[in-house]
Amino acid sequence: MPYDYDDQNIFAKILRGEIPNDTVLETEHSLAFNDIAPQAPVHVLVIPKGPYVCYDHFASTASDAEIVDFNRSVADVCRMTGVAPGAAGAGYRAITNCGEDGVQEVPHFHLHILGGRMLGRMLAKD
Repeated sequence: MPYDYDDQNIFAKILRGEIPNDTVLETEHSLAFNDIAPQAPVHVLVIPKGPYVCYDHFASTASDAEIVDFNRSVADVCRMTGVAPGAAGAGYRAITNCGEDGVQEVPHFHLHILGGRMLGRMLAKD
C-alpha cells in the first residue's frame, strides 16, 4: 500500500516552525514535545522529522539512522520525564495509532508516551 504524506498536517507545520510547540527533546531526526491536550500527567509525543504516515511506513522505509535516533529519543524522553522504571519511575504506556480503525488523527507517525499515574487497562475486556 502506498503512503501519501500530507505535508500540511499539524506536525509537518510544527517541524517547519509554523506552529509553536513545547519541546521536550530535539535530535537530528526526531522531535518530542508535550501534548496540547494531555491525557496523563506525562503526555509527550515523539515524531520523526521525516515524512512518515504511520509506524509501519516509518519502520519499512526510514533509514537506519532515523530508526535508531527515534527509538533512542523515546528512551531519553521516558528517562527525562521520570516515567522509565530504570529512572525510578512507575512505568508508562507507549501508543501509536494508524489509519481509520486505529483512530489516527494526524497523518504523521507519532508515538504517545503517557505516564505519571495509573493508566488502567489499555482496552476494555470483552
